[in-house]
Amino acid sequence: MDKTVYLIRHCETSGQAPDAPLTPKGIEQAEALGEWLFEKSIGRIVSSPYVRACQSVAPLADRLGLPLETDERLIERALSGTSLPDWKDRLAASFTDPDQCLPGGESSRAAMARGVAAIRDALSHPATTTVIVTHGNLLALLLKHFDDAVGFAEWERLTNPDVYRVRYVGGATHVERLVQEMPTRRSDTVR
Repeated sequence: MDKTVYLIRHCETSGQAPDAPLTPKGIEQAEALGEWLFEKSIGRIVSSPYVRACQSVAPLADRLGLPLETDERLIERALSGTSLPDWKDRLAASFTDPDQCLPGGESSRAAMARGVAAIRDALSHPATTTVIVTHGNLLALLLKHFDDAVGFAEWERLTNPDVYRVRYVGGATHVERLVQEMPTRRSDTVR
């Protein structure tokens, strides 16, 4: 059976902590995202349990009357257990060396494996179209799973929100970035 998964990076957030909420702009983005995805025959919604991820898809879940399921495997990857002044260089290196694991962090390979497992579980569900909401680094690693050429440059180009459609058709996988199709703001919002 053919399946579709929408991989989504959360909307604009106020911070990186698990309980960091969306900004007012991020809330608007979540409403627009929900409107845009409403017509896409979504049958299931699974999100990272982080507040910003759940808030990004809550309007869609409400509109569709679907439960918003959470999956710990979709949380953001911890690059390191401590703050690093050269974190961008370390992140770039982690795309080249997927086994690099800084103290208190998670390797790219381990993060990718848990994210891919979450996608596989979504594919085994009866829903033919699933929305999966995650975070920038994990999303880039999932994209790398589908195309090994994906790296730090593609991570840098991700937006908040960002949407990729992954179609599984006849045993083949097709990945397409859809962020350009999304409305930039809701037409009925006046602020």
